[in-house]
Amino acid sequence: MNVQPSASEPAAAAAVAVPEVVPALDTAGPKDPGPGRGAALVPIVLVVAGGLSVQFGSAVAALLMPKAGALGVVTLRLAAAALILLVVCRPKLRGHSRADWGTVVAFGVAMGGMNTLFYQALDRIPLGIAVTLEVLGPLALSVFASRRLINVVWAGLALVGVVLLGGGGFDRLDPVGAAYALGAGAMWAAYIVFSARTGRRFPQADGLALAMVVAAVLSLPLGIWESGAKLTVPSTLALGAAVAVLSSVLPYTLELMALRRLPASTFAVMMSLEPAIAATAGFLILNQALSTTDALAIALVIGASMGAVRSQAGARKKRKKG
Repeated sequence: MNVQPSASEPAAAAAVAVPEVVPALDTAGPKDPGPGRGAALVPIVLVVAGGLSVQFGSAVAALLMPKAGALGVVTLRLAAAALILLVVCRPKLRGHSRADWGTVVAFGVAMGGMNTLFYQALDRIPLGIAVTLEVLGPLALSVFASRRLINVVWAGLALVGVVLLGGGGFDRLDPVGAAYALGAGAMWAAYIVFSARTGRRFPQADGLALAMVVAAVLSLPLGIWESGAKLTVPSTLALGAAVAVLSSVLPYTLELMALRRLPASTFAVMMSLEPAIAATAGFLILNQALSTTDALAIALVIGASMGAVRSQAGARKKRKKG
């Protein structure tokens, strides 16, 4: 992907580990090595801060659900994020082809579906487990795209983690919540694909802003249907805006800054740690303690994501040398 970086591309990795972002971000422009060790740590700090922002934003969203409902929270988050990005980015509406608009609409549909399904899962199962199941979508996309035997091994490792999470049956978790999380993972895979395509067709963060508007418009009827006038309560609006900033605007910005100075493979490996960050946020904010088996399962999925990233990056290096 021979394009300059846009906020749409790091957004594809904003929530959790994504092996697929490695090729998408390899062309993110020149890296600034910095004058010393302190400068080298800056992009790492930015990525960690972005991950913390996303997952703690999700925890705040869980606190908001009793007031606004899961669909209401999605509407508030997407609408607030869309308004902020429109003001900041001021995207141009003219000069785009029908294919450009088709791509950005598909990106928005994937974004809206991913958020809607994830928050439905979050309303039923712990945050750390929801994120762990969701990350299987991008991991599966990586395995199918790479067609390498080693990645089948990583997929198997992730599957073992999922079986452990289910404890022999997903009824322990709430099967509906688990299904929503897996559905969110499938939409996340689509989100990654259309995020990269949108990044190639629209300058800077214009495509992201427009796709966020599409997602917000699609979610609005659902939010009004579930929550109605509850969405207009000042305290609810304020929390919704906080979720939008924490879960969308701030992490996308931090990750874009980090990608200018951090190797793509390192970035993707760090993103693989987000199920652990989510579990920490769930414990600290929502009092969602995990069992030893759950912690082991999350560790297996994280390890599988890291392994897929490493093997894919290694394969690309061999092809370049050859």
